[in-house]
Amino acid sequence: MLSLITRSRLRSLRAGHGRRLLSSKESTRSHKESIIASQSLISDQAPPPPPPPPQEPAPPVERKRSWTFLKYSIVAAVTGVSATAGYATYAYSADEVDDRTKAFRASVTKAVTDSESAEKKFYTQLYSAVMKVPVQAIDFYLDIRRQIEDQIQGFAEPTSDKLLPDLHPMEQHVFTLVLDLNETLVYSDWKRDRGWRTFKRPGVDAFLEHLAKFYEIVIYSDQLNMYVDPVVERLDSEQRIRYKLSRGATKYQDGKHYRVCLTLFKFMHPSIISMLKGHPVSLCSIA
Repeated sequence: MLSLITRSRLRSLRAGHGRRLLSSKESTRSHKESIIASQSLISDQAPPPPPPPPQEPAPPVERKRSWTFLKYSIVAAVTGVSATAGYATYAYSADEVDDRTKAFRASVTKAVTDSESAEKKFYTQLYSAVMKVPVQAIDFYLDIRRQIEDQIQGFAEPTSDKLLPDLHPMEQHVFTLVLDLNETLVYSDWKRDRGWRTFKRPGVDAFLEHLAKFYEIVIYSDQLNMYVDPVVERLDSEQRIRYKLSRGATKYQDGKHYRVCLTLFKFMHPSIISMLKGHPVSLCSIA
């Protein structure tokens, strides 16, 4: 009887212990599943946006206005100076600008005497300090303009003041005959199928042969020397033409090249016969 009671109690204890283990495992499993579910929910959510950058404080309105006024003032000053320089360049020569501004530039360097009052000394020094920049600008403009004009003058004027050498003393009685190349001796023509070609005018050989007995023949052309030299060499195989002058010996004015006869004959004898045909001849003086 006692053994039966003991066995029943042992069975009940074992059954209770098994139920407790099963319940603890189920609770642990449910707890883990809840943790995993919460983690998956957290991972599915988007990350929070980054915090906005700190905003810089807006500049004060007065500062913007002053900067805008300064920019417009600089633009207006540059525009005014450019317009004034352009008008002075168009209306006056460099020497005229120098003469018209000489008194103004001299007033800036006016010396202050001891006999003047303190107020007048102050205003004189203030005027000199304020007008120093415009005076320097005028001096700079004159220097730059003279340099540019000198460069242009070097290209516009003939390469030398004396284009031909003096005649030999035994040839002082000889006349000089100046001929244009294109308008007198040769003729250039262009066609689409063959391009440019240069032709001798009829009777050129006999013309040069006859006149070379009486005159010193000079070719004076407004073409480049790379064109004049080969044409004259082929045209004058007997070397009846004594001198060749090309574009470098002309004066460039109003978009055209002019032959300056005064420069050509400045150091020569006064007895001259000049035959100049076609463009350009307006600066020639026939003696």
